[in-house]
Amino acid sequence: MSLDHYYLLGRSGLRVSRLALGTMNFGTGGFHAAYGRTEDEARPIFRRYLEAGGNFVDTADFYTAGESETILGALIAEAGVRDRVVLTTKFTNSVDPGNPNAGGNGRKHMIRAVEASLRRLRTDYIDLFLLHTWDRVTPVEEVLRTFDDLTRAGKIRYAGLSDVPGWYAARAQTLAEAHSLAPMVGLQLPYSLVDRTIELEHVAMGQSLGLGITAWSPLGGGFLTGKYRPADRGLAGEGRLGGDGTPGRSWTDREWRILATLEEVAGKLGVTMAQVALNWVATQPGIAAAIVGASSAAQLDANVAALGFELPAELRARLDEASSVPPPSVYQMFTPGYQGWLVSPGVKVGDKPAGYAPGVRNWTPGGDA
Repeated sequence: MSLDHYYLLGRSGLRVSRLALGTMNFGTGGFHAAYGRTEDEARPIFRRYLEAGGNFVDTADFYTAGESETILGALIAEAGVRDRVVLTTKFTNSVDPGNPNAGGNGRKHMIRAVEASLRRLRTDYIDLFLLHTWDRVTPVEEVLRTFDDLTRAGKIRYAGLSDVPGWYAARAQTLAEAHSLAPMVGLQLPYSLVDRTIELEHVAMGQSLGLGITAWSPLGGGFLTGKYRPADRGLAGEGRLGGDGTPGRSWTDREWRILATLEEVAGKLGVTMAQVALNWVATQPGIAAAIVGASSAAQLDANVAALGFELPAELRARLDEASSVPPPSVYQMFTPGYQGWLVSPGVKVGDKPAGYAPGVRNWTPGGDA
């Protein structure tokens, strides 16, 4: 794999790189300012991503109080690559404290948000516009109708969701199909060796309903880079997780076992722990892309190198075993161990081959994903 080996996103014709460039650190304002980069510092990161063949760029109106979009818009215009780049941005979070309609997923805010993002990004359309977070109150029908109106108006090309319950995404996609509205094509969720929660429902739902999953925090917030070690107060190491960076966060024996296995696998392959963790996420079933951030062009190069090797089946199995979590409650009923109760003795039943449903399967020259 490489960044110029493109895959279709969900059940769409949109071709994207296997690693998306996250730009949450583009800018020095707002909530994400602690590790922010100025435009001059962000430029070599963005340029290096393009040079490597990458085309999938992710931002949000909330990142660095809008500076991320502003810087990204300037860099795209400067490089003259608007048509090449698949530009993703998100809405939901409040951008005007005190104004009840300056946040959430209502129609008024969605339209205001897309117009503001278009101005900051210096473009007349957004390739992929995502609901950032489920707000728990806006009717899903209102969100879908507004997505459809924005698509028909040419403001956005595709719609998607981020950080929503599995049932909400399934309801949204089903209603869109039933009423011939613009479908969702992407679903952005946290996923890594230390957080495999989405495997309970979201992955199978995305595969069945045609939503390509883009994984954020594939390095577990930096934990899987290997630069942290156990300490009395949690963990020690240089970075945002060290010291008091995660107040109230406790690190479990399971997580340290994952880290030890990851270190061993990386040693066998002669690559870094971060590269193994990224490779594992990017090649998991149902995952269209992994979002990677970088503080420098050199760090981005290291991340891109995660696509330069194949994770052997036996080593993947070791990572899977170390990071597995027994399914909770009712999910235990859906595991292979229970399948023997569902059929008569002597009847052979097996899963369909991977990629059985061609309408959902992503395709790329040289292989499927």
